[in-house]
Amino acid sequence: MYTSEDQHLLFYQKLGELFYAVAASDKVVRKSEYESLKKIIKKEWTTVDSYKDVFKTDAVYQMEIVFEWFDYEELDADQCFNDFADYYKEHRSLFTKDRQQLIWKTANQIANAFSGKNKSEVIMLTRLKLLMQS
Repeated sequence: MYTSEDQHLLFYQKLGELFYAVAASDKVVRKSEYESLKKIIKKEWTTVDSYKDVFKTDAVYQMEIVFEWFDYEELDADQCFNDFADYYKEHRSLFTKDRQQLIWKTANQIANAFSGKNKSEVIMLTRLKLLMQS
C-alpha cells in the first residue's frame, strides 16, 4: 500500500512524464522546453500544495526530475503519454479543475517554448484535452 507521501510523489512524477511526452512528441526535447517547465514549476506549481519529499524538497520538483531523466533515457513520447493517461483514468479524483487548468497551461507553455507549436505537439495537446474532457 502506498503512503500519502508516495501518492503525492507519484502524482508529480506522472505529470513529469506527461510534460516530457509533450516536449518529446516531435522526437526532440529542446533546452527551451525544459527551461519553460522549470520556470512554471517555480512560479505556479510550488504554490499548489505543501508536500515535501524525503529530502524536504517540494514534491512538485519531481516533475523536473522525471522530465530530465526521461529525456536522458530518450523514452518514447507516445508510451509516456499512454502511461500518464492510464494513471489519470485510475486517479481522476486527484485531477481537480484547478489542477487540470494548470496542467493544460504548463503543457501549452512547453509546446510554445520553441518556435510555437508544431504538428506533433498540437496532436499531443489534443490528446491531453480529450483525456481531461472524458
